Amino acid sequence: MSKFGVLVMGPAGSGKTTFCTALIQHLRNNRRSCFYVNLDPAAEEFAYEPDLDIKDLISLEDVMEDIGLGPNGGLVYCFEFLLENLDFLTEALDPLTEEFLIIFDMPGQIELYTHIPILPAIVKHLTRTGALNVSLCAAYLLESTFIIDRAKYFAGTLSAMSAMIMLEIPHVNVLTKMDLVRGTVGKGELGRFVDPDTTLLDDDPAGGPAGAGRDTVEGEKKEEEDEDPAARDNVMRGSSFKRLNRAVAQLIDDYSMVSFLQLEAQNEESVGSILSYVDDAIQFHEAQEPKEPNDEVEVNWEEL
Repeated sequence: MSKFGVLVMGPAGSGKTTFCTALIQHLRNNRRSCFYVNLDPAAEEFAYEPDLDIKDLISLEDVMEDIGLGPNGGLVYCFEFLLENLDFLTEALDPLTEEFLIIFDMPGQIELYTHIPILPAIVKHLTRTGALNVSLCAAYLLESTFIIDRAKYFAGTLSAMSAMIMLEIPHVNVLTKMDLVRGTVGKGELGRFVDPDTTLLDDDPAGGPAGAGRDTVEGEKKEEEDEDPAARDNVMRGSSFKRLNRAVAQLIDDYSMVSFLQLEAQNEESVGSILSYVDDAIQFHEAQEPKEPNDEVEVNWEEL
């Protein structure tokens, strides 16, 4: 029997738990069943109590106190422990039917999605190649305010692409908190961020060398020679940093894998739109049993 789920992930502060809350509310409003799984061992506050919480198995606070690890190392340890105790997931998820959408709320440490092989192993256990036969889709959330800083935006886009390559499952990328940038970025300009446009770096409105326009390689080298490499502004906005950003943007363009949906978590229609993409990716509706139509009501016309 197939199961269906969405893996909600992204950097810290991107609105993962807020999206999960909005998604659960939307599903309930539409009389759909869901099962909420918290896989963030540091999370404490929830609008909806998780049906399964990793803190019942291991918590980041206990790991930091008992083993003396920092937040990032402690979180990696928690996921290594989860990988050694996958029965914790199997026992809770195995009884679920195909009517449920399983929502996995992930932590915000992006190293889990980009280069550490732990999460791919967990995903393999969850999906059709593993024990649970979950048709799984990843939703990678990126805060829309990243578009104000274009270097930051391309770095976030690169992390989304890295997660797509690492996890090898259907994937939707989402720009969250769109209400914060509606009045800042025009509709036409916004389209260049929805489908990443490498020329965004050429007309970066930021001042200084990083936003100076289309500089030649020779000009960048001359600029670098005239700069003090130890100066703070030159470290983050100098010609070397600009060339790095161009290389990142070109890599994203070469792969041509990433595009973004837009989300306002307080907007029911916006949440429903994201859910429709997730449902299509996991083929949720195709697996549902057809419902019997209501029996026709027999009317005695002689009595009317």
